[in-house]
Amino acid sequence: MDFDDEIDARSLLCPLPVLKARKRLKGMEAGQVLKLVADDPAAVIDVPHFCNEQGYELVDVVTEGGVRQYFMRVP
Repeated sequence: MDFDDEIDARSLLCPLPVLKARKRLKGMEAGQVLKLVADDPAAVIDVPHFCNEQGYELVDVVTEGGVRQYFMRVP
């Protein structure tokens, strides 16, 4: 999947992956996609909830070897 910016949040625990994503997404333009790479088990719940509450579109989630890649689009 194509993306415009990326955050590697591996080894960071809740709520840091979501907080880093929120800060980065605020600086992005409409239609741009952020890729968040996280291995925190809580991110499975936190990232979709964050997107739903803040109005970002969770475009895709890809899991590879215990690491998830979340693709979020700015509305």
